[in-house]
Amino acid sequence: MSQDNRSVLALAGGVGGAKLAFGLSAVLPAEALTVAVNTADDFEHLGLSISPDLDTVMYTLAGVANPETGWGRRDESWNTMAALEQLGGETWFRLGDKDLATHIERTRRLRAGETLTTVTRDLAQRLGVKCAIVPMTDNPVRTVVTSDRGDLAFQDWFVRLRCEPAVERVRFTGADKARANPVLLDMAGLRGVIFCPSNPFVSVAPILAIPGVRTALQRTTTPRVAVTPIVRGQAIKGPAAKMLAELGHDVSALGVARYYKGLIDGFVLDQTDAGLKASIEDLGIKVLVADTMMRTDEDKRRLAVAALEFVDALARTLQHS
Repeated sequence: MSQDNRSVLALAGGVGGAKLAFGLSAVLPAEALTVAVNTADDFEHLGLSISPDLDTVMYTLAGVANPETGWGRRDESWNTMAALEQLGGETWFRLGDKDLATHIERTRRLRAGETLTTVTRDLAQRLGVKCAIVPMTDNPVRTVVTSDRGDLAFQDWFVRLRCEPAVERVRFTGADKARANPVLLDMAGLRGVIFCPSNPFVSVAPILAIPGVRTALQRTTTPRVAVTPIVRGQAIKGPAAKMLAELGHDVSALGVARYYKGLIDGFVLDQTDAGLKASIEDLGIKVLVADTMMRTDEDKRRLAVAALEFVDALARTLQHS
């Protein structure tokens, strides 16, 4: 792999995004990676500020994520939830005892006037994360799912109702007034931008909804690569395939590539979907066919190397176009 130490910007949210971010962090120098994370699924619960995507990325890069769920912390205990249930409190959103410490400390510092960027940086450093993890914005943005049961806050739809209501529309309240993290607006000099295999509609779209971000991506000459979150018509994890169908998209990697058209130069397609390569290339998007499954840490590193080599190959192509 090239020894290019220019920085890579990864857009991430959810378990798939965290896995590729881990792979990138394992093969890049710490100063050469910034992971910008969705915060539109943040919410207040039990009086605490919860940032599910930020924490999933942070725990994964710190090596303390629960390997079975992909979210929360490994070797977790649930004494607080058990006591809360006994008292008749809300337990539909499960928070382990170690995880609760993160939310308590984040809440305390936010209420003291610190920004989410500062708090996230410090928490990540204390857990041993070397690269930069930044929230997409310090301003509150919230995902609202319009469904066949009406408007639902994202965590109500995603966790409490287990994604069962059919999705008719997704919107991001507060996005129009939010200020993007600066790393999302100035992409000059980057080695590349990588859209991690996150849910396009509720992990990546909120980032794109912050004023200036979509335009910055459209105008940059930095290679932009998306890694598919869909393999053989199924999401590796989460409701992406269900949402593709309900929002009227083709339920395939091709549907994802169409969604990102105009924002990416390259698309990493799983080897089992190689038959879609020509159709995606017809969109004007270069395609790399690779094994995108990340079952082990070595898989995450292998896919990260493939994505970076694809970025570098696209850079050479763009220089000569």
